[in-house]
Amino acid sequence: MANFPTHIAIGTVVSGALATVTVAADLVAPENIVAVTLAGVLGSVLPDIDLKESRPARAMFAGLAVFFSFVVLFSLERTYSIAEMLILWLGTLLFVRYVGKEIFFRFSYHRGIWHSFLAMAFCAFLTAWIYSRLLQRDPAVAWLAAGFLSVGFLTHLILDELYSVDVMDTRIKASFGTALKLVDTKHWGHSAAMAAATVLAFMVTPPTKVFVENITSRALWSELHHRLLPPQNKWFQGMAWVLENPPAVKANTVPMVGSPISTGSILPGPVEAPKDK
Repeated sequence: MANFPTHIAIGTVVSGALATVTVAADLVAPENIVAVTLAGVLGSVLPDIDLKESRPARAMFAGLAVFFSFVVLFSLERTYSIAEMLILWLGTLLFVRYVGKEIFFRFSYHRGIWHSFLAMAFCAFLTAWIYSRLLQRDPAVAWLAAGFLSVGFLTHLILDELYSVDVMDTRIKASFGTALKLVDTKHWGHSAAMAAATVLAFMVTPPTKVFVENITSRALWSELHHRLLPPQNKWFQGMAWVLENPPAVKANTVPMVGSPISTGSILPGPVEAPKDK
């Protein structure tokens, strides 16, 4: 299988390319692009959560421990004393970080259910819920983050399969076919539990209407097709024109300082100077 640096490097490249297309299509406001891109990078290492001593597993359970401990703390802040809340906070932190981790790995193994399309769907739905409910993002942004995470997740599975083929020795390793699968056919109980969790996660996801309308818009795909490549010989013709004919400033206009960020496809025009009366 591919190692952690390879997964994070390829996942970052794929997520960055997807973010570039997203910005060009004007699908999301600039302040949200980093958040959805990070979801893609996370997805590229998430399947290895089932590898006990892997960095994704350690980071995931450390993050979950911090998250749930503060959820308990903030929900009980007016019920118990400071001493009791500190005990509950620390107890939750240690339970999730160590006990929860041990329970998880007692019922999971590497290249099991977490390396499957079913797990990818579950993580996507969970991401949509987290971005919408906990991070208070727009439903369309939440589903875009879910899409980014799915692409990163799928990239991980494909890389694992590619690394199962030894091109130099022209042989296929025993791990081939264990990453890119629909469900875990070796442990149907794990698959059934993941299917139930996926259905529950889908039931709490935000509405998909706005996201689907945006992603299937004919105007969006037309704009992407138009901006895919620069006009023919744009760079060379533009350079020659600049050298031969320096641009002149119109007398009745004031040059714009910088380019304001536009969230739509219509760019603002030049600001006219006030006329003498």
